[in-house]
Amino acid sequence: MGTVYLNGEFMPAEAARISPMDRGFLFGDGAYEVIPVYSRRCFRLEQHLHRLQATLDGIGLPNPHAVAEWMTLIETVVARNGDEDQSVYLQITRGADVKRDHAFPRGVPPTVFITSSPLVTPGAQLREQGVAGVTAVDYRWLRCDLKTISLLANCMLRQQAVDAGAAETLLLRDGYLTEGAASSIFIVRDGTLLAPPKSHLVLPGITYDVVLELAARHGLPHEVRDIPEAQVRSADEIWMTSSTREVLPITRLDGQPVGSGCPGPVAARMHAWYQDFKTTVMRGGGAGQPAAVPV
Repeated sequence: MGTVYLNGEFMPAEAARISPMDRGFLFGDGAYEVIPVYSRRCFRLEQHLHRLQATLDGIGLPNPHAVAEWMTLIETVVARNGDEDQSVYLQITRGADVKRDHAFPRGVPPTVFITSSPLVTPGAQLREQGVAGVTAVDYRWLRCDLKTISLLANCMLRQQAVDAGAAETLLLRDGYLTEGAASSIFIVRDGTLLAPPKSHLVLPGITYDVVLELAARHGLPHEVRDIPEAQVRSADEIWMTSSTREVLPITRLDGQPVGSGCPGPVAARMHAWYQDFKTTVMRGGGAGQPAAVPV
């Protein structure tokens, strides 16, 4: 099952144990990150750790490690596991108190856990056919910008897609697109790529940033703005993006075709740019990062 890190020790995954009094288990009181690894190189590790710090600050949980310490721990987990491409998961909870109490405990050390699994991305057949999506009202809490382990609402919303034989649930709040239950969502209208803006209602996605940077680098017209539900339903193309899904077209929404019902030409271009970026930057470790764009 591989090697994991738990509270100062590296150990086989099957040997890892936490207390049933841990606040992550009792309350979902903690933060997490998922970091893609290509050819044993962690992608944008500093940005992931910056997002982790923002979440920790948002929930009032002191960071147990400096950036350099996190890098060493994560790189050690990567080195001790066998896959060239990995998905690293790290989680910090507020630790295990002697009693169950909603108020934050004092003097309790946090629980720190890091594990890794093979990074599996969509195959060619799935990309060529696209996947189905469904829509649902976004009933999550009002701090979706924090990457916390309290994900029950996301799980319930994602399950709606699974129950419908779809790959993702697109979330709508007050008539506007926010994101997917476990992804960022982009649409294309008249050749222009549209992305919902970052806010307290949307997780700031690392892959979301990459897609917008690639659009800017290659001259693809793009806008970051509020997207009404009507524009989602009449889009020429819809994509879901994440570190594991990369850029995956959604070709049916709520049982209706998106555009022609096949992956569109803009998605094909973005996928090609993304794969080239993976080869030259993510795998090669090159400095040629696309220029940042305001989001």
